[in-house]
Amino acid sequence: MHTRRQVLAMSGAVAATLAMPSIARAAPIKMILAHATAEVHPGHIAAVEFKKALEALLPGATDVQIFSNRQLGDDKQNLESAISGTIQLALASGVLFPLVTGRDSLNAYQLPFLIRDYDHMTKMATSEVGQKLLDDLEPAGIVGLTTVDIGQRHFLSTKRDVRTVADFAGLKTRIVPVPLHKEIWETVGTSPVGLPYGEVYGAMETGVLDAVEINVSSIVGENLWEVGKKLTLTGHYPWHTIICANKAFFDGVPAEIQQAMKQAGKNCIQPTMDYTKNQDLTGREDLKAKGVEIHGLEDLTSMREKVAPIVSQWSEKSPLIAEFVKVAQTPA
Repeated sequence: MHTRRQVLAMSGAVAATLAMPSIARAAPIKMILAHATAEVHPGHIAAVEFKKALEALLPGATDVQIFSNRQLGDDKQNLESAISGTIQLALASGVLFPLVTGRDSLNAYQLPFLIRDYDHMTKMATSEVGQKLLDDLEPAGIVGLTTVDIGQRHFLSTKRDVRTVADFAGLKTRIVPVPLHKEIWETVGTSPVGLPYGEVYGAMETGVLDAVEINVSSIVGENLWEVGKKLTLTGHYPWHTIICANKAFFDGVPAEIQQAMKQAGKNCIQPTMDYTKNQDLTGREDLKAKGVEIHGLEDLTSMREKVAPIVSQWSEKSPLIAEFVKVAQTPA
């Protein structure tokens, strides 16, 4: 495992390489890509598929070094490091981009029940408006390269079965502390608690939390099945995840590498989505084998109806969100 000092030294070497005239640059351009997920998680798969796609497009021209499993920090720290230029690339949860950058449009993916399934997510991530959401990050100093889903979100409880909307009432539920999630889960009826992702296991174990809204891959990857034994399948929104590059770094590499990085971002979407979908389904069987009770929400339509006004309200906050919603709601 590299120390932060070693990473800073590596980043300095990257900057020195880029400063050299292109005619003298024989060595591949090194890029550090940091993320917080485990190696079995779809987030890591997205990073690996991006690296593979880039190497296939320009063999020998780049050297992407992946730092997984919080080696260089959590999601927020990695995103902030990419913005500052400490690292060249980061993969982080899409929900954090509005929080860290102030660019609100990426909230669109997590408007409740807007994205129907994994195929719909793939369609939106590869759409023109999906690209516009990535392009909207550039004023914040980063270039969005890809958007993938690392797993539709469901509801994991330690305390009681959640079979109807009424069962959500009062449950201390972990959320990422952002306005959209707070509004959704207060509307559903829970008592939202904003906690860092790395603290969820301990909080569920000690009773600080009663539940968490989460994807199957994270339940498996973080061993949350040990403390939460009741899973309600709701699929309320995807957990969209972004690979981004520091803009100054991106602008400083040759045009052919810029183009390859953007194309690699597109090329890694489908294999990542295939992995995510498969892990969601097979992961449910793994969780059942570990003693987790899994069932649907009996009145899912009621949950949809409760949160439906949020989609309209948030569409008014941004023309890009409104455009995304219009495209997503257009019949296939």
